[in-house]
Amino acid sequence: MTSIEAVSDEPEAWFKLEQGVLSIGGAWTIAESARLDRELGSLDLGGKGDVSIDASKISRLDSAGAWLVLRTRRALEAAGGKVSSFAVPDLYKPLFETLDQERQSEPHKSRIPPGLRGRLYKIGRATMHAYTQSISMLGYLGRVTVETGEAIASPGHKMRVAAMFHQVEETGINALPIVGLLAFLIGVVLAYQGADQLKRFGAEIFTINLLGVGVLREIGGLITAIIVAGRSGSAFTAQIGSMRVNEEIDAMQTMGLNTIDTLVLPRIIGLVIALPLLTFYSDIMGLLGGAVMCYFQLGITIPVFMRQLAEAVNVNTLLVGLIKAPVFALVIALVGCYEGFQVERNAASVGMLTTRSVVEGIFLVIVMDAAFSIMFSVLGI
Repeated sequence: MTSIEAVSDEPEAWFKLEQGVLSIGGAWTIAESARLDRELGSLDLGGKGDVSIDASKISRLDSAGAWLVLRTRRALEAAGGKVSSFAVPDLYKPLFETLDQERQSEPHKSRIPPGLRGRLYKIGRATMHAYTQSISMLGYLGRVTVETGEAIASPGHKMRVAAMFHQVEETGINALPIVGLLAFLIGVVLAYQGADQLKRFGAEIFTINLLGVGVLREIGGLITAIIVAGRSGSAFTAQIGSMRVNEEIDAMQTMGLNTIDTLVLPRIIGLVIALPLLTFYSDIMGLLGGAVMCYFQLGITIPVFMRQLAEAVNVNTLLVGLIKAPVFALVIALVGCYEGFQVERNAASVGMLTTRSVVEGIFLVIVMDAAFSIMFSVLGI
């Protein structure tokens, strides 16, 4: 057998600078770029005056070689020389033009006009955003309501009990430590501040009335809802948003699964079950914190505290606080799930909409609490 060796007839890359002419030839490719870079770096380019670059003898060229040629030309100009002519093969002119063109980003021009008009523009833009967000969220509430009704009414539909109780565990049981601690401290602060003011009138005993009515009607439920909005509402958005980024929701829809029934409904029902129980627990811990403060600051014993508390509040006082909890839970879960479905396919959107979910959830909880207070005041409850 005869062995045939492939012999490359590709000329080696070369250059020479003589009498004001920089001649370049051969194969200026990435394979030769390391050697050419070293040799061009040692080339003395100073004081050459007018220089012509003749690259017409280049046989092969890629982007690495073209960049070396352009860098050499710029180095000549930076050293005080002037490139009088630059000759390259017609085949490679587009490559040189592409690499040589200056890419300057256009200066950013703000669309917001200066002065008062700019402030009015920002106010108007924020107002329109809030309006469109409200309309979109109401539409989402309608969609959830309709699809939930259709899912429940459909024959053979089974409630996802395991998923619901998992959400009860995540949003309720796992939140007991932080809710209990904060409610206890709120009770301590409320009792301390109330006693400090009532002591001036010799009415320290009414600190218990202030504590009982305040915690059971307003503070316990509101603080619990705010904690849950920051803890569980953000978790809903982050979980669903991550599924959108990973295209898991698209896969579920392709498989014919109802995302409302699968992802939204268990979270809503789980939180609606958990939040009233958390609110009751928060009320107990808040009263316990107030009782401890009354004992150490005012010397009011536990039996006296319980007797005065029974005179100050009744079952209706407790129910007024608890009846708001399912509504708060519905709002928090809806906002969290809605913002999760609005996430775009990037990680930055997950963080931004998670933050928005917390802000909107807390805002709507406070708005609903104010609406309940006005309604109860009108009804005389």
